[in-house]
Amino acid sequence: MTESDSDSKPESAQQEKRSFGRDLLQMIVFALIMKPFMIFFIGLRVRGREHLPKDHPFIIVANHSSHLDTMCLLSLFPLGGLRLVRPVAAADYFERNRFVSFFTKTLFNILPIARKKITPENNPLTRMQKTLEAGQSLIVFPEGTRGAGEEMGQFRSGVAHLLEKTPGVRIVPAYLVNMGRSLPKGEFIPVPFFCEIRFGPARQFTGSRQEITSQLEAAVRELKDGK
Repeated sequence: MTESDSDSKPESAQQEKRSFGRDLLQMIVFALIMKPFMIFFIGLRVRGREHLPKDHPFIIVANHSSHLDTMCLLSLFPLGGLRLVRPVAAADYFERNRFVSFFTKTLFNILPIARKKITPENNPLTRMQKTLEAGQSLIVFPEGTRGAGEEMGQFRSGVAHLLEKTPGVRIVPAYLVNMGRSLPKGEFIPVPFFCEIRFGPARQFTGSRQEITSQLEAAVRELKDGK
């Protein structure tokens, strides 16, 4: 065995071990901390849980008012399936330093996407498309940023663009209730507040980008109104 062969083999093994370690750490943290926290501290209730598909890939489309949103949605999946769910997150915020990047990628398995200086190499649509094609599911917040209070912002057209590239992917609409009250934007310590997630049936959306975007927003707003 040459020196170069000796160097490359341990590196490959180390990468495989690091990936397994990340998955294991995520499962442990969710089993011991995240899931109990959502049940006992937040008092999380779920309506329409049966609408979550058992197989991947699919896209959860939800409103966004708190950092709790991602944690609550991920807490609903079996521990062994967490590695297959990728919350889409802004790279400039969640990769702003090494600690934050390690924390969010390891515990939440985020898919960081660029919001600035977009190139063919870091194109958000390409990254999301490849993730779906690899058999992983996405959590997307089409408002683009956390809102204030319970009012939803207007949905952006990113998911509609993505569906043009990945026709047939199932969309699961979701509305998250009171997350922004438990952990408002700008705060770092959550307070006990009964929260709820409402899921609508998984479905496929077709039409123009504008039509799909409007349909997605309407599906989430219907859940907001309790329909």
